[in-house]
Amino acid sequence: MNLVEILKWYASISGIIAAFMVSLDLGRRITGWGFVLFVTSSIAWIGGALMTKDEPLWTQNIVLFGINCLGIYRYLVRRKKPAHDH
Repeated sequence: MNLVEILKWYASISGIIAAFMVSLDLGRRITGWGFVLFVTSSIAWIGGALMTKDEPLWTQNIVLFGINCLGIYRYLVRRKKPAHDH
């Protein structure tokens, strides 16, 4: 198995696990760690896509990386809950 395959498999499996963690809605901390896992998945997808010159895939994952960083901030960094979270 070469590096590109390893990156793609890690990206795929970690993305599935992260989506499951976020979808369970087990609280801010678990959801936040789901976003951390999404960030690592995006990094792996970006790396694999750059190596294979898959421009649409790395472009998508650069955007998803930013969105997932916002999720980390929202669920793990920010101290105060937003008014609409109960």
